[in-house]
Parts: sequence; structure tokens; C-alpha cells
Amino acid sequence: MAEKVIEEYSFDSDGIPVKVKIVQKPAEFTPLYLLELPKLDEEKRKILDDVKERLITKVPVRGYEVFDRSTMENLKRNFYYMAINLITERATNISLSTIKAMAGFLIHEMLGLGDVEILLQDDALEEIVINCSREPIWVYHRKHGWLKTNLIIPAEPQIENYASLIGRRVGRQITILNPLMDAYLLTGDRVNATLFPISTKGNTITIRKFRRKPWSITDLIGNKTITPEVAALLWLAIQYEASIIVAGGTASGKTTMLNTIACFIPPNQRVISIEETRELNLPSFLHWVPLTTREPNPEGKGEVTMLDLIVNSLRMRPDRIIVGEIRRKKEAEVLFEALHTGHPVYSTLHAETSEQAITRMISPPIEIPPQMLASVDSFLIMFRDRRTGIRRVYELSEIIPTTLPTGVESVRANILYKWNPKTDEIVKERESAKLIDTLQLRTGLGREEIREDLMEKASVLNAMVKEHITEIDEIGKIIYTYYTEKPRLMELLQRGRLRDVL
Repeated sequence: MAEKVIEEYSFDSDGIPVKVKIVQKPAEFTPLYLLELPKLDEEKRKILDDVKERLITKVPVRGYEVFDRSTMENLKRNFYYMAINLITERATNISLSTIKAMAGFLIHEMLGLGDVEILLQDDALEEIVINCSREPIWVYHRKHGWLKTNLIIPAEPQIENYASLIGRRVGRQITILNPLMDAYLLTGDRVNATLFPISTKGNTITIRKFRRKPWSITDLIGNKTITPEVAALLWLAIQYEASIIVAGGTASGKTTMLNTIACFIPPNQRVISIEETRELNLPSFLHWVPLTTREPNPEGKGEVTMLDLIVNSLRMRPDRIIVGEIRRKKEAEVLFEALHTGHPVYSTLHAETSEQAITRMISPPIEIPPQMLASVDSFLIMFRDRRTGIRRVYELSEIIPTTLPTGVESVRANILYKWNPKTDEIVKERESAKLIDTLQLRTGLGREEIREDLMEKASVLNAMVKEHITEIDEIGKIIYTYYTEKPRLMELLQRGRLRDVL
């Protein structure tokens, strides 16, 4: 069997021209992700070593600059252009494109994670995995799944140094005494790291990449992840303070969906989010305060838990509370207490169906009494097809109180919409037995008025898709106009001039 080229593409990484070739070789069990980068000879490397020393003295780095994304980007930009100037002074007969590439390599080495920075800038990758210094880096490609790269981190201390660097920038630490770390990059990408001997092959880093351009509700409608009808119902539910839990399997798009539907929250309401590792990235037009936990220091002091943050958030005058993921009983109890005091709650949960979600919530380790769970208005279940990689809303359900034959009070899921894998369509399963009644109570609208409202919202969503309005802030502007100047918005929609709002 000859070598087979599966795909080739190119991109730019901070001035470095990068060519990617994905191939299947006869001797390999998995396809290879091969990076082709500019080669630097000994003379160019000597120039870079000299420039590095000059940069350290010419561009002072203040501590706060490496903790904030915008200031870090400014710092990188200053380093980059200063590096180009210094290289140009020393280089003879070197093209501008090569000088830019040399500056890019220098920035990656001095301010980033070396060649890993190149992988971080490939939008086709979802996951980057360093298993140890003896194995190549692995990546998870959106189209081709797991691939083995031709990059390797040559030494275990370097992997540990990268992990420590990531942790320090977000107030986390990884040591022999604390060899496990959950953190995130300033770009929002999630990071997990482990140290030897906990990971017996060597030190590891796992980076879950998030899309640089956040998914919007119109993106998800356009790629059939959700339908306008389901999105309209979620819009109505969120507008009138229904509580929703987004559930699904690993990498099914739970956090993406939670980020996406947050655009329906009225901008004049205060949102507090609580997470162990920062993953949420809500639209900038929201009144949003993100909170994250903190691990204890080596003396065991200074820890801030999810429970601490949930209790504290109730003193911050929230209109909405978002919890990254429900994992433990104490957090869930405080969360549901917040719900009972009138705060709409949104969260994520690992479960692949509505019934599984209910089982997880009422069973250890969460073990919420069924009577409390009944206060959640809806479950939105996400699904990822392992073969094709597509993501879909699998179920939208409401939680109905019920009494078991034994006389014990419990809850059940009433499935409103469900994805049909054979037709790849999300179809209506049943009429609402609770959610619509709840919305009627909160709005004073009749069932026919709610039906008309849903049709109206669906028409706005369809118009945004048709007019290719996919930027988060543009969608936020249209939704805000819908809340404040609905007659004007609907008139523009009828004339096909929705963009006039922007």
C-alpha cells in the first residue's frame, strides 16, 4: 500500500507560513498530521539568539501583562514588530517573509508554548495532546479524528515548564505535591495537565480548543444543529426566566450551546457565572460577571470552592445564575435553593438522554430530591455522532412531576422535540404539558398568543440566517431591538432590511 495523501491545507501562524499534510502511511495504524515549517540554518538561529537577548532588555514585561488577554496580545504585537526590526538590522540577504517567520518563531518561544502555538492556530483542530517527551504530539482533527503529528517535546522538564506557565497565568499551580491541574489559556482554551509519576509515561498536557469565532445561534441553525422552531422556544423560555439544563455526552457541544442561547438573555439583566475551569464565553453585550474557583495553596489555605461561589453569587444581585457543570450534591442543593428564591438557573450535565439526566440528578453523587428537580423547566440534550462528527440537539424536554405506583413523588421527562437520525431532522414529539403553562403564567399570554410569539421569533431567526447575520454582537443588537422596538424590527424584517438595525 502506497502513502496516501488525505488532505492538504495552509495557514499563517504569527508570520510563519504553515503547510499541513494529512497522510496515511503503510506502516502507521493512524493517519499522520505532518507540519511543514520554514527551515532555519545555523546563521539564522544565531541571529535569533542575539535578538532574544536584546528583546529581553528592550521590551520590559510587567506582571499584569501576562494575565490579561488583550494586554498579552499587545505585548506579543510589540515583541513581534521589535523582533522584525532587530532581525532586519542583523540580517543580510534574507527575505521579508523569512524575517517575519523568524520573528514568529521567537514570539512562540519567548511568550508561548513553542511549536504548540502553531497547532493552537489551526482552526481544524479540537484537541492537542502531549503524552510524554518520547511520543509525538497527538491532535484531534474535526474531519479526521485522532492524528499523530511530527512534532515532539524533547524533554519532560519542558512539558512541566509549559504546564506551570499555563497555570501561573490563570492563578493555578502544578507541583509534585499537586500533580493534577485544570486551567485555561488566555484564549479560553481548556487545559488539563498531569505530572509523572501520576501519569506513568511522563508529564502530560491536554488542550481542548474552542472556536476563535464563537458559534452563534444562526450558525447552529445553518448547520442543522438546531431548528428555528426549537431555538424560538428556547428564546421564549429564556426571555421569561425559565431554568434550563443543557446535557449531553463528552464533546457533544453542551458548553457551546449554553454560550449560544445566552444571547437570548435580556442585556439589562445581571448574569453571574460560576465554573471550576473557565469555559463559558458569553456575548460581550451582556451584564456578565464570571467567577472561577481557586485551589488551596501548599499550606492548604485560600481555597475557594464552587459552593463558596454559589453562596456568594446570591449576594451579588444576580438576575440569572449560570453554573458550568453540576457535579456534587452540596453545589446542586445551593443551586436549587437559588432557583427557589426566584433566580433562573442554567447549567450543564453529563447525560445522553433526558431520562439519563433525571437519573443522574436524583442519584448519588448529586442526589437531588425529585421534588426539587421538578423546578427545572427544561432539559436540552446534545448529541455527537461518533462516525460523522456532527452535533445535533437530540432532545428538548420538560420535567413533569409524577407519582410512582408506590405513592412516592418523582419526575419524568416529557419529550417535546427529538432528533431522528435516519432523516437528520429534529421533529416534534409531543405537546407541552408544563412549560407552555408556566410561560402563560409568567407572561399573561394565552396559548394562541404564545404560538404567534413563537412564530414571530422563528421568523426573526430565519431572517438572520437568510441575511448571513452570524456575529454574536450583531445578533445581540437584533434581539435587543426585538425587546425594545419590536414593531420597528418586524417592519424591517417584512421589507427584508433586518441589517438596517445594525
